[in-house]
Amino acid sequence: MKHIPVRQKGFSLIEVLVSTVILAVGLLGIAALQSSAIKYNHSALLRSIAISQAGDMIDRMQANPAGVNSGAYNSVSGTGTMPSCTTCTNAQIAQRDIFQWNTANAALLPSGRGIITANGNKLTMTILWDNDRSGATGTACSGNSNVDLTCMIMEIEI
Repeated sequence: MKHIPVRQKGFSLIEVLVSTVILAVGLLGIAALQSSAIKYNHSALLRSIAISQAGDMIDRMQANPAGVNSGAYNSVSGTGTMPSCTTCTNAQIAQRDIFQWNTANAALLPSGRGIITANGNKLTMTILWDNDRSGATGTACSGNSNVDLTCMIMEIEI
């Protein structure tokens, strides 16, 4: 009787292992891509909120032109206090606007706050937040997220 050698059919164990490693690397790449997409999408959301908050304060100032002309919005750096008035003056309306605006900034943005400074006939509005949640507290707007908060700066001509 003559012995006929049997030829191997199908994949070898090494080929299966190599394909499994390639698949695992591909899946890790997809997971990293998804993680980056979520991070950048959240960053875009925070930037959109900051833009909306800037628009909110501009609307408030347009509704109180006498308060703008008197300089009630010229130096904003904190939340301030909510005035208790039933018939408010223009300065009290500005005080209420500032309180509500910076309270909303703090609620909507991580470490969010707003600053307004006057320079001649221009108001510079800066909205700051901790975009990377790094614990940064600096207000220099340097772009270094480990030290400074993320800034959105808008100039308004009055």
